[in-house]
Amino acid sequence: MADGSGNEVLEEYNLDAHGMTVHIEIVKSGDFMPYYTLTFPGIGNATKLLINSLRGELISMVPIDPTKIEDKDYLDELNNKYIEASAILVDKYIPDTSLDTKKLLTSYILNMMLGLGDLEAPLSDDNLEEIAVNGAKDFIWVFHKVHGWCKTNIKPANEELIYDQSEQIGRRVGKDITNLNPLMDARLITGDRVIASMFPISSQGNTITIRKFAKNPWTMPALIRNGTVSADVASLVWLCIENEISLIFSGGTASGKTSFLNASSIFFPANRRIISIEETRELTLPNFLQWIPMVAREPNPEGKGEVTLYDLMINALRQRPDIMLVGEIRTEKDAETLFEAIHTGHSVYGTVHADNAQDTIVRMTNPPIAIPKIMLNSIGGLVVLFRHRTRSIRRVLEFAEVLHDGNANVLYKWSVRNDKISQISDLTRLAETLILYGGLTKSEILTDMTEKSKVLEWMVKNNIMDVDDSGFVVANYYKNKAKVMDIVNSGQNFSRDIF
Repeated sequence: MADGSGNEVLEEYNLDAHGMTVHIEIVKSGDFMPYYTLTFPGIGNATKLLINSLRGELISMVPIDPTKIEDKDYLDELNNKYIEASAILVDKYIPDTSLDTKKLLTSYILNMMLGLGDLEAPLSDDNLEEIAVNGAKDFIWVFHKVHGWCKTNIKPANEELIYDQSEQIGRRVGKDITNLNPLMDARLITGDRVIASMFPISSQGNTITIRKFAKNPWTMPALIRNGTVSADVASLVWLCIENEISLIFSGGTASGKTSFLNASSIFFPANRRIISIEETRELTLPNFLQWIPMVAREPNPEGKGEVTLYDLMINALRQRPDIMLVGEIRTEKDAETLFEAIHTGHSVYGTVHADNAQDTIVRMTNPPIAIPKIMLNSIGGLVVLFRHRTRSIRRVLEFAEVLHDGNANVLYKWSVRNDKISQISDLTRLAETLILYGGLTKSEILTDMTEKSKVLEWMVKNNIMDVDDSGFVVANYYKNKAKVMDIVNSGQNFSRDIF
């Protein structure tokens, strides 16, 4: 399909940005990247300029107390006051406006005054992973889950507006961004992570980069469906988690490490106590699990109040967890505490930056982590994620078991030529562990993996992509394996009532 200019329309849809309908059209043009165009039906550029010019008048009518902006009751009261003030100004400057148009303009004004203006539209799009403001001279960019980096048709009005948005974000979480402190790491109320920088540190202008918090997290059936992982590898991950074998998920930046860890959470038994430790809240586990999410905190401008990952790990060990999830292992302290948790009977699942299984071993045994290589044998396996930027895909590059001497033995490997994940060696150390602690024979391990693969493929076929639904199926598998296998083998359609 083509748009009015003859360009190919890759995708189009509407989204709701806090009561304001926004039309999204992703277009492939003659340029080097797709265009992500936003249209605000009923609001033209002249109207947007007029509304922006009313900002000062609105603030004088309804002043904001920044110390109360996190208070929900105050925010609701403020929202109602802005609706009333907006209606007065619309009647004053745009008389004879219809009721529907007035509601639309009021929604836009609320986004401008209480939100982040035009950024509220892409923030409301669950198809996006990243929003990048690169200064007032450039259009805003977004990273789409399907189409990769796209240039939008939105450009910040000026550098002051970008700074105001950064300052507004920081003020709400007790962070400052000033000439003396030109870098800021903060978060939105929704959990989205915000990195901001000021000119001249960022020489082309003030910047804001927003890493969106996934409201609909990836699940293992979804990753199987899109080719990120095979059912065989996913079943091996499931078998490890069922038998409390610790795993490390590694990969480069934005390779999908945390997403894969989240997808693996559907395999956690419902009778386990789980504590997650992250710098920024990204994980979303099935709602029936006993889960305590903990998030680190940076120091305030006076250098006080910092809570590190290490602090959280020490605290978590005193809360009697069965399973610990660690957002990222960065330092020797992090690693030592993690391995102490494993040695004291906990199963641990964490992430680390490394490009392949062997690099993961090297990264863990050299500064800044630098743990003795022999300690790695307490980890059962390494799952390596890879992001192929040219193809805009993510794949499990390798699944490796960790041998007694701390080296990696790659069991499964992804081929870029045929886009398939194939087994290249047999289980050795993992098989020994499963035989010792799981009471399985080698033939039973293969049978168990085959059964788990069937369950996962059945979930894919039945489009069970929701984190709670997929976790519900796995929980029933633990509760009554024979019944679940009967449902799967007979090819019944998914319904919670059949379990």
